Amino acid sequence: MPLPQGPAIITGGSSGIGLATALRLAERGHPIALLARRDAPLHEAARWIGAQSPGLPIHVEIADVTDAAGLQAAIRRCVDALGPPGIVVCSAGITAPGLFADLTPETHLDVMNVNYFGCVNTLRATLPHLLPKARIGLISSAAGLSGLYGYSAYAPSKFALRGLAEVLRVELAPQGIGVTLCMPPDTDTPQLAAEIPLRPAVTNRIAALGGILSADQVATALIRGMAANRFLVLPDRSIKALHLFGGLSGPPMRWLQGWFLRRS
Repeated sequence: MPLPQGPAIITGGSSGIGLATALRLAERGHPIALLARRDAPLHEAARWIGAQSPGLPIHVEIADVTDAAGLQAAIRRCVDALGPPGIVVCSAGITAPGLFADLTPETHLDVMNVNYFGCVNTLRATLPHLLPKARIGLISSAAGLSGLYGYSAYAPSKFALRGLAEVLRVELAPQGIGVTLCMPPDTDTPQLAAEIPLRPAVTNRIAALGGILSADQVATALIRGMAANRFLVLPDRSIKALHLFGGLSGPPMRWLQGWFLRRS
């Protein structure tokens, strides 16, 4: 099943999975609208996409997904520039590893505001403009399947995103709009490089069990999932196993984390 025609709007599009997804969608001929907070990486990403797909319409907007009014205005400008989108990918996200007792309430709010409410704001701004049979891609995480030591701020935000995706999958189906949730393990991105030195040692040992994928591997899996209108994309065998065993994986995962903690 092919993806719907029309532009793609991608938040967090200046690097990582967002940029990799933009590059792959550009190869398929979709005009690209990139949104991110930082000017220089955003325009560098646009130049890279333009070099890979010459002549393709590309529009950029400096926007913060936690600013609902500003984001709505930015998306309106994207629609004015490129037309109604057929694809929306919510890839903007942050992480803040650390133990619950050490993280401030402000940190928990910041992570939830970007990772969860950033998607809420993006979808509320784009839904009125979507083409028929449009596709929505949400970037969650393996941390949305099982609570992990050191992720007391990050994991709940991804659990919340999973719940939102499950609701929207049902609510938007009558309109022909597909919702796909991608839950990758650690992915080789600038965010991961910055995060690893900050993570507790136990967190790194647990994360290593899932391996590391490239941003392009995740983007390719996401696009295939959206094209097939699949709800869940699990681009790694270990994540598929974690999901397959569902609630049964909880006790062994907690035991394993405790074992790592005792050995450390």
